[in-house]
Amino acid sequence: MNVLKIFKRSTAEQTETSRQLGMFGGVFVPTMLTILGVIYLRVGWTVGNAGLGGGLFIIMLATLITLFTTLSISSIATNIRVGAGGAFSIISQSLGVEMGGSIVTPLYVALSISIAFYVFAFTEGWMKIFPEHPEVVVVLACFTLMFAVAYVSANFATRIQYLIGAVVLVSLFSVFLGTFAIADTPGLTETPVLIGDFPSGDFWHIFAVFFPSVTGILVGVNMSGALKDPRRDIPRGTLLAVLVGLVLYVGLAIWLSFKATPDELVENLIIVVDKALYGPAILAGILAATFSSGLAALVGAPRVMQALAERDVIPGGGFLKYENAKGEPRPALWMTGAIGLAATFFGLLTGGLNAIAPLMTMFFLITYSVLNGVILIERALGLVSFRPTFAVHWIIPLLGFVGTICVMFLINALFSLVSLIVVFALYAYLSRRQLTAPWSDVRSGLFVTFAEWAAKRVGKSLSGQERAWKPNLLVPVISNDDLLGSYRFLRAITYPRGSVHVVGIHRTDEADKISEIPSTIEAFNQDKIFARSASLCMENYKEGLVSSIDLLSGVFFRPNALFMTVHPDHDQTDLQYIYDRAKANEMGVILYTEHPITSTGREQTINIWVREQSPSWEIRLHLSNLDLALLLAYQISRNWNGHINLITVVQDEKEKANGEKFFRDMITWGRMPRGTQGIVYVGTFDEALSRAPKADLSVFGLHNNIDIAFMFRVMHEARSSCIFVRDSGYESALA
Repeated sequence: MNVLKIFKRSTAEQTETSRQLGMFGGVFVPTMLTILGVIYLRVGWTVGNAGLGGGLFIIMLATLITLFTTLSISSIATNIRVGAGGAFSIISQSLGVEMGGSIVTPLYVALSISIAFYVFAFTEGWMKIFPEHPEVVVVLACFTLMFAVAYVSANFATRIQYLIGAVVLVSLFSVFLGTFAIADTPGLTETPVLIGDFPSGDFWHIFAVFFPSVTGILVGVNMSGALKDPRRDIPRGTLLAVLVGLVLYVGLAIWLSFKATPDELVENLIIVVDKALYGPAILAGILAATFSSGLAALVGAPRVMQALAERDVIPGGGFLKYENAKGEPRPALWMTGAIGLAATFFGLLTGGLNAIAPLMTMFFLITYSVLNGVILIERALGLVSFRPTFAVHWIIPLLGFVGTICVMFLINALFSLVSLIVVFALYAYLSRRQLTAPWSDVRSGLFVTFAEWAAKRVGKSLSGQERAWKPNLLVPVISNDDLLGSYRFLRAITYPRGSVHVVGIHRTDEADKISEIPSTIEAFNQDKIFARSASLCMENYKEGLVSSIDLLSGVFFRPNALFMTVHPDHDQTDLQYIYDRAKANEMGVILYTEHPITSTGREQTINIWVREQSPSWEIRLHLSNLDLALLLAYQISRNWNGHINLITVVQDEKEKANGEKFFRDMITWGRMPRGTQGIVYVGTFDEALSRAPKADLSVFGLHNNIDIAFMFRVMHEARSSCIFVRDSGYESALA
């Protein structure tokens, strides 16, 4: 059966029926219950190790890091339209789909696997009440019930969580009543230990064990696709959950420090059951909280998967973006359930889930750090588009970013490195897939800001830019066919770091000739060559090109060489005028004459013709109209994997030795490719031209006066395509 007939809509087609949850049910309740999922299991152990003072410091420090991240999330959520996927939507709209996918894909897997952890936590509590029940049956029954509730709808899961929340409140009330001296339970008369002996490890070990207790703030964020108003609900619900959780953690820590000795707190993880007014209420609270945490993951994770599939992050996972008529992402739910069930069976068979628990925590922390980083980047760019209605000082996301990174390596340095490698590998993979999104992000603003900073620094620099030279070509054409004809040669000149700036010049009635240039520009970009194009409607080609040269010479990232394909019927006067204007604007010139039969042949051998240097054969930083020729030959030979010959002609036999030494020095100081050889002929230029080794490309210097007839005569006698070049004065082959 066609999945499209069952699941009618994708997230791009959601209606208001998909967004039914408010702040309390959609964000606060699931986030609050997730935070409280292990409140009874870790607070006592932490206080027993660190003492009341040390325990409170750990609780406050851990919560502070989480609070900073929550404030960052709240700020960014009020600056954008948070779509489905929560963290994925936030990160993608700021740093791009590739970054969002690389961060949130492993986070989704961690969310799905965490379902198994909550199932086993629930089972552990259940077995303390009913030790005779088979563990396998309890595990499968718990998972099945979680999945059944999530399958009905997110609304139904929210109503169930209201009931669970009531059970947790009753258990907390039982703790409060246990404060009074009842039966054999001592009252609040003992003096607590302020600083403990840390029998289970040092301060940072205790902190690392406790920190996951205050995570879970993404539970409500991941429900963004089901919220009525994510911009309002996410900040309010998440902040309220974190603050209420802090109050409860601090209150329980103080209560336990008075009710039990440090040894009891360390050795008995559920000491609160014994100290509360009614122990079974605490066990019921533990069961309710762990079940709720698993349910929240089972409801939130499919919506993350749905958003990932909507943006084609998952190869072949397009069917996962669909939902039913009630807005439930059923295909993604089935996938999430399958991962959770597989993890559950793995835990039953091997008991090895705890070994990967730190790795899963890393993916949550990486997400937190990136969310803090998003705010830092957006604030630093100073873009007008960054106008959050909930503004925070820059120090808050900075502390959140640094804190989460530090906590990662404190918990487990090895898993931190592994998780970062996974994220970088995913980013590299997704970048190659060229994913698209309907929104813009701040990456372009980031690059522009950096470019502006660099431009100002370069403008203040007194040194030249010879070391930073790369071919940035201005290529005027009158049709896309002209551009296609020189495509391979332009690629050989500019790959991999150069650029091509195409100007399509056309008359009013010939616009169709350049209409396909954008597709060729896209081909350049796919070949990893930066390329841009512009069209210019001018009745006179010469004036249009000269205007382009004048205009582009005034920009910072300007072309440094004019590339033109010359034909025999070119008007020599016009070409001379264009050449003179390029020279006046300190732009190099490359005039290309393509051999009508051989073109660029085997693309292997390049002959560079060097004018005689006598009486002075001195090697200087700037060579006389030779730097651009050498740089182009080097660039082309590298892409062709070719061979270079340096050729000169001397009139006097006595100068031959000087010429050979000149070439040896040039090859050495110019770091020319291995195999480059210098050839010195004695005689005339025409004689040498006929004797020279067969080349696929010949390179000549340009005189001040253009002679088209000479250029084509040389091309035919050399039996190869040729380029005639003129330096701009800003190149140096020896730099």
